[in-house]
Amino acid sequence: MYEIARIFLSLIMNLSLFVVVFITGIALVAAALVIASLIAPRSYNAQKGEAYECGIPTHGTSWMQFKVGYYLFAILFLMFDVETVLLFPWAVIVRDLGVAGLVNILFFLLVLILGLAYAWKKGALEWK
Repeated sequence: MYEIARIFLSLIMNLSLFVVVFITGIALVAAALVIASLIAPRSYNAQKGEAYECGIPTHGTSWMQFKVGYYLFAILFLMFDVETVLLFPWAVIVRDLGVAGLVNILFFLLVLILGLAYAWKKGALEWK
């Protein structure tokens, strides 16, 4: 009986700590937004709404359509860049992980290679 009460009390303490941290985070973000809106300079004119291109006035509309290939290439770069960064912590502790760590990272690399092969097959890496 006392064991269940102790576990329940521990759960309530952990949950209350989470709620306090969550509410504190929301309050800090809200305070930052309110302070920024109060002290921000306010200057509204038509020139501020124009697009700025290296000091050269724009002619016509500043909206233009880009090829989807640029976005796909950028997303692929970010995806493989982040996944490569995840390999460095693994390399530091590879001896401590043993065979299970090796199997996990080989599966991770297999998913990476399959993703690269799929992108290559779909032509996302070609500039046309």
